[in-house]
Formats: sequence, C-alpha cells, structure tokens
Amino acid sequence: MRSASKLTANTVATRHMFRLLLLVALVTGWGGAARADDVYVVCNAGVELQSGDVRDLFTGEKSFAGRVRLSPADNLAAQAAFLERVLKLNATKYLSLWTKKAFRDGANPPLLKGNDAEALAYVIQTPGGCSYVGTPPPVTVAIVARY
Repeated sequence: MRSASKLTANTVATRHMFRLLLLVALVTGWGGAARADDVYVVCNAGVELQSGDVRDLFTGEKSFAGRVRLSPADNLAAQAAFLERVLKLNATKYLSLWTKKAFRDGANPPLLKGNDAEALAYVIQTPGGCSYVGTPPPVTVAIVARY
C-alpha cells in the first residue's frame, strides 16, 4: 500500500512538473508580449489576506488565511510582470522553487490559468482562491495588493 500511495504522489508531482515546464516554455517564448501597467493580486471575497502574505502564498509558504485553505492560481497573461514586480524572480527560478517544493515537501504548485478572465472566474468560484490580473478587477473579489 505504501508504494502505491508513493507512486500516486510521484505521478501527481510529475504532472505538476510537466505543467510548470510548459509554463516556463510559454513564458520564455511570450515573456515580452504584453506588459500590463499594474498587477492586482486578488482573492475570493471570503479571504482575508494581507499584502505582506502574497509572496508566501505564491511560494508555497502560506496555505491558510484564518480557517480558509488558500488555493492560488498563476495567470499566464500576467505572470512575467507578477514574477518580476512581486516575487522578484524570473520564470526559471520560480520553476526551480516549485520543483524543489514538489519533491521535498510534496507540495503542488499553483494552478495555471491562461488569462485575466480565467483567473478571475477561478477566484470568484473558488473559496480560498487567489490569483493576479493585469486589468482592474471587479468589485466581487478582494483586492489584496496592487503593484
């Protein structure tokens, strides 16, 4: 039984690593395409998160806000600006961080959404959902920070 659960954990980690590698390939290829003026970090209206917690959330160091389990999602369209301005990392270092976390801690990287609309829909529909967008968000979400 133990090896079966380990196989499942390794399979999940492998899938997440594949997604991250795809993400790095896309960001590297399209990194300079569109640069938004601002990056808004947003969460589901039921989440109370401070701007100082954003880095910890997207690097896997923070997984709860009070009793709410946080569920971050990366936004491919705004990721280059987010990584540069907020996390102060490039895509390669971000991938490396999550690769280590996946194998060391069994942690899953943030989900990947393709654009602002997908990221906002995820945040609105997911209790504990958080992401970032390059356009001013609607009032139905909590704006944690603006960079």
